[in-house]
Amino acid sequence: MSQRQLSLNAFLMATGHHIAAWRHPDVPAGAEVDFREYLRVARLAEAAKFDAVFVADGVAANFGSGSLEAASRNARASFLEPFTLLSALAAVTERIGLIGTVSTSFNEPYHLARKFASLDWISNGRAGWNQVTSNTLAEAQNFNRDEHLEHALRYERAGEFLDVVKGLWDSWEDDAFVRDKASGQFFDPARLHVLDHRGKHFQVKGPLNVARSPQGYPVLVQAGSSDAGKEIAARTAEAIFTAHQSLESAQAFYADVKGRLARYGRSPQELKILPGILAIVGHTEEEAQAKYRQLQELIHPQVGLSLLSGMIGADLSGYDLDGPVPQDLPETNGGKSRQALLLDLAARDNLSIRELYLRIAGARGHWTVVGTAEQVADQIQLWFENGAADGFNVMPPWLPGGLEDFIELVVPELRRRGLFRTEYAGTTLREHFGLARPENQYVRQRQQRAAG
Repeated sequence: MSQRQLSLNAFLMATGHHIAAWRHPDVPAGAEVDFREYLRVARLAEAAKFDAVFVADGVAANFGSGSLEAASRNARASFLEPFTLLSALAAVTERIGLIGTVSTSFNEPYHLARKFASLDWISNGRAGWNQVTSNTLAEAQNFNRDEHLEHALRYERAGEFLDVVKGLWDSWEDDAFVRDKASGQFFDPARLHVLDHRGKHFQVKGPLNVARSPQGYPVLVQAGSSDAGKEIAARTAEAIFTAHQSLESAQAFYADVKGRLARYGRSPQELKILPGILAIVGHTEEEAQAKYRQLQELIHPQVGLSLLSGMIGADLSGYDLDGPVPQDLPETNGGKSRQALLLDLAARDNLSIRELYLRIAGARGHWTVVGTAEQVADQIQLWFENGAADGFNVMPPWLPGGLEDFIELVVPELRRRGLFRTEYAGTTLREHFGLARPENQYVRQRQQRAAG
C-alpha cells in the first residue's frame, strides 16, 4: 500500500461544472440556491472521506462575454455567497474541510481575517481560504471602478493583503485568553500583538477581535497559474488549484512551482498541487460516452461562444464559429494563464471556435476524462505518481449525479490501489492535507531573540 495518498476535494459549482448542467434531467430546478442540495453533496463527499469541499466565487453575475440573450440561457447568474454557505455547512458536517474563494481585490484584510477566523472556530479547524485577485471587468464595476486593476498591481496588492491578514491572525498568542474567573483577568496583555501595519496599499492598526483559531491560520490556497501567481503561491500558499490539459503541462507546472519553494525556505511537502479533473464515469466506456454526449447536446451555441469569449478575454462573436481560433488576440488583463492555455489548446489540436467551446464547456480548460472507473483511476494514478499532482479538485459535471458516480465507481478503485484513505486520520483540514500548524510569528520572533 502506497504511503503517499491522494488529496481529493469536491469542487462544488451550483448545478454542476458543465455549462449546460442545469438542463440535465436529473438536476433539481433551483439547486443553485437550495441549501439542501449543497448539504446533500457535502455529506456525500464527507462520507467518501474527501479532504474538503471547495466553493468558487465571483462578485458579479456571471454573464460571460456575450449578449443578454446568451446570458439568459446560462445558469451562472445566481449562486450563494461562500462565507454564508460554508458557515451553514460547518454546522451540519463534522470532518470535511471547507474552502471558500474570497477576492483580495474587492475586500479589506481586517474584514476577511475576521470572517475566516470565525469560520475556523465554527468548524473546529476546517476552514481554507482560496485567494484570488479576480479577473473580470464586471466585478470591478461593482466596486467603484471603471476598469480592473492591472494584473501585476493586483498581485502586488494581494501579497501585501495576505501579509496583513496573517499578521492579524497572529494578534493573539494561542494561550492569550486565560479567562480566569477568580482573578477577573480575561486575557494576558503580554500575549497580545498589535499589527500597526502601514504599507503601500493598506493601513491596518489591529488587533483582530477574534482569538487565534484552531488551525492558527486557515489553510491558504492559491488559484493563479500566471508567473506572478506561481511566485506568490511559492511564497505563501499551502495548496494551489490549477488547470492542465496534458500530463506534460501538469508536470512542467508542478516542477516549476515546487522548484520555487526553496528560496522561501520551504520544502516541497509544504505545498499541495491540485489540478482540476472533470470525470464522466460509466460502468462501461460506452455508458460514459453516452453521458458525455447527453451533456454536450444541451449546449446552446450562444452560451458556448459566450463562455469561450469570457474565458479567452476577447469577443469572438464576429468570427466564423467553424473557422480557426484567432491566435493574435490582445493579451488579457484578466486570467492570463487561462487565455494562454486555451490558445495553446486550439493551436495544438487545430480546433475551430465551435470545437474549442465544446471542448471546454464541461471544465473551462480543466482536464476532462471520460471512461470507466478503471480508466479514470489509471489517469489519476499516472499524474499522481509521475510528478504532476498531489491530488485533484474533483469537478462533478452535474450535481448530485456526477459526484455520486465518482464516489460510487472511482473512489473504491483508488482505494483498491492504496491511493486514497478509507478513514480520516485527523479532524482539521491541515491534518487532512498533511500540513503543519503554523507557529505564531511573534512567538517565533521571541524564541529567536532568546536563542540568539
